[in-house]
Amino acid sequence: MEFEVKIKELGERASELKKKLKTEEATKTSLIMPFFQVLGYDVFNPTEFTPEYIADVGIKKGEKVDYAIFLNGEISILIEAKAVTEQLDKHDSQLFRYFGTTKAKFAILTNGLIYKFYTDLEKPNVMDTTPFLEINIEELKSNDLQQLQKFKKENFNTESILSTASDLKYMGLIKKVFKEELTNPSDDFVKLILNENVYDGIKNNKIIERFRPLIKKAFNLYINETVNSKLQNAINSNNETDEEIQEENRKENNIVTTNEEIQAFYIIKAILSEFVKPDDITYKDTIGYFGILYENKTTQWICRLYFKETVKYITISDDNKKEIRYDLNTINDIYKLKKELAEALKKYEKVKQ
Repeated sequence: MEFEVKIKELGERASELKKKLKTEEATKTSLIMPFFQVLGYDVFNPTEFTPEYIADVGIKKGEKVDYAIFLNGEISILIEAKAVTEQLDKHDSQLFRYFGTTKAKFAILTNGLIYKFYTDLEKPNVMDTTPFLEINIEELKSNDLQQLQKFKKENFNTESILSTASDLKYMGLIKKVFKEELTNPSDDFVKLILNENVYDGIKNNKIIERFRPLIKKAFNLYINETVNSKLQNAINSNNETDEEIQEENRKENNIVTTNEEIQAFYIIKAILSEFVKPDDITYKDTIGYFGILYENKTTQWICRLYFKETVKYITISDDNKKEIRYDLNTINDIYKLKKELAEALKKYEKVKQ
């Protein structure tokens, strides 16, 4: 929860400061560097967070990107920073040039409020023109926080991020199309709706203009009715008096997933992504323990985390699915258990060695 609190506090700070920041340097110091600090990077260590990184482009020498993040001695992320007053739409071409000259798999374009995350999904070593993730820290959503967790220094795993980047990119584009069509239905969209047993006549411009506002109203009405129906169902569910349901609710309310458990999950996911697809490693929190699962099946549990105030330990499933305990001084001790975790996974799937 500490990460979530800090990133939301930064969003509030950005809202307060944005009108006072007039230059790119002020934006870097007040918003961008603190953002990467929250993600766990040492912004004052030039071997990890390198300012003015030289990325020569073709015959142009001395071209510099604002920041480059190095992890384990390898360049991982390029960052191009702009003033908070600038729109980002016209600045991705500069980052596009830098991307192809380095081994970095990710690039971020930001003005301190909006963060656009790019990679090379369409063509290797060529930055996509569309970001796979875009986050506004003034309007953070739960999914934004989940995706940002992957970019924390302690969780960072290239393959894990890339495994979901494509879906994120296209879901974002689809959502954008939906939003545009709901706001102002295009001619093609109006014709599509009219063809679905709505209007048998000729779909000329006059007919399209007649039906455009009706289609917009119909969609908004449908969305409102759907939302209201779900709210009513939730209210009705809360009003049920069945003792079994009430007891289940009490149990659910006692389950608190901590930030430390999530961090440990991403460590384990990063370790096991060497052997299976990252998305196949999931978790289920319970009152007694935090379980790591394969293919989201409780019968295929890999390990269980027991994080208490006075002691932290992990149990790993043996060949008979019995728990073998390993005490932890810090969650980073999980990295030492790569062999044991891999062995636990082998029971459920043949994996590459």
